[in-house]
Amino acid sequence: MKSAFHQITFTPTVLAAQEKYNGRSAALSDRELKPTPLGAEEAAFIAERDSFYLATVSESGWPYIQHRGGTVGFLRVLDDHTIGFADFGGNRQLITVGNLAANDRVALFLMDYTRRERMKLLGHANVLDGSEDPALAARLAVTGYRARIERMFLIKVIAFDWNCPQHITPRVC
Repeated sequence: MKSAFHQITFTPTVLAAQEKYNGRSAALSDRELKPTPLGAEEAAFIAERDSFYLATVSESGWPYIQHRGGTVGFLRVLDDHTIGFADFGGNRQLITVGNLAANDRVALFLMDYTRRERMKLLGHANVLDGSEDPALAARLAVTGYRARIERMFLIKVIAFDWNCPQHITPRVC
């Protein structure tokens, strides 16, 4: 059986493109889509990140991608299907927050340029006010960062995929 990530992303037009350019397409299962749990390898990779890219879709159907950064570990694995992070004041555009009010689907792109590794996650996001759940705010708080948590993002991970390193340029910071 193909992964949940492939079940979501290998649409009929993607399969047609695979057939056209690869001479074959990946067969998909008709089984019910079940969210893929995060394992120890995924949790460790996420905990080591100091940034990621977050994609949403607007009400007009346009994709929007935003860089999110912080100290190592600001993106937290809360359980084997949930990740979250604290959101602090920024440019005040709130495009991601607005997009999520209409469509809760997100894609996250996490990179490790040094080790030439990348992971893509698909999920459903929920945005909570920073004062709505003090216990959750404490779990997502960034040690030593004195800004007030304005919002909290919770993402139910539906699927993830690791990509090959073929075209990742190694970068050392």
